[in-house]
Amino acid sequence: MGSEPGGDDRACERFLEMLVVERGASRNTLAAYRADLADFERFAAGLGLDLGGATSGAIRGYLGGLAAKGRDPRTAARRLSCLRQFYRFLCAEGDRADDPTATVDGPRRGQSLPKVLSEAEVGALLAAVAVSTDAKGLRLRAMLELLYATGLRVSELVGLPMVAVHGRGRALIVRGKGGKERLVPMGKPAAAALADYLAARDRFVPKGRTSAWVFPSRGGSGHLTRQNLNLLLKALAVAAGLAPGRVSPHVLRHAFASHLVGRGADLRSVQTMLGHADIATTQIYTHVQEEKLKEAVVRHHPLGRRSRPIAG
Repeated sequence: MGSEPGGDDRACERFLEMLVVERGASRNTLAAYRADLADFERFAAGLGLDLGGATSGAIRGYLGGLAAKGRDPRTAARRLSCLRQFYRFLCAEGDRADDPTATVDGPRRGQSLPKVLSEAEVGALLAAVAVSTDAKGLRLRAMLELLYATGLRVSELVGLPMVAVHGRGRALIVRGKGGKERLVPMGKPAAAALADYLAARDRFVPKGRTSAWVFPSRGGSGHLTRQNLNLLLKALAVAAGLAPGRVSPHVLRHAFASHLVGRGADLRSVQTMLGHADIATTQIYTHVQEEKLKEAVVRHHPLGRRSRPIAG
């Protein structure tokens, strides 16, 4: 495989089609996989190899090159994961007899804890967004409330269809990764913010048209984009007195989960609401709480800092 003109391109497209059909991969996932394969293909070409005929040594050299450039180990791990899946696919399809990634070790990764806002900082964001009562203000308030009250992924929020609003506005039916649906409850403040926004929603629908989206837009996607929401949140962070780099839809998802766990919610419930396939992914939030406890000891316990004298 690969020596035939255009063979690599066809193999890549078949692989991406498989991801859609069998795993329900999103457009963003497909774009990331396509970019990762193209990056490795360029590297392999420099060694005189095509993508389909790449060797284990070429893959190790590629990962070593990423490390030499100072790339985050998580980036290298993600690209290796992409290559593993691609070459396993080629083996399963009979295009290769061996898997060149089988003997390649992944880069060592330290566990990085998610960035989290405190409850007071989220409160500052909610207070700042409540100041604006025009249609755009109501929309941003609804989106902020939903992110913090439900832990939705940003793609799930901006692409939320009207049919997802369920049970008099107190729950959402969300289609997550792999096309799996889950029922996500929301509290009264989020439900009220959503109801206020929906009363003004028609202002965002182009004249003479209808929209199936909760957050419609005049753009090509038909709904507000992730990029636009991110920019709106950055501006809101400034208004709330927070550094804009600390606020994003994903950070609010982390805040939702971390604050739930911190107040005693069980991991299984949080896992269900976040739409995690594996509870191991959700367990990161227990580590967030552990780090907060350690920080509290260091700051407040008389033995937390060796330099601090013990009274008496």
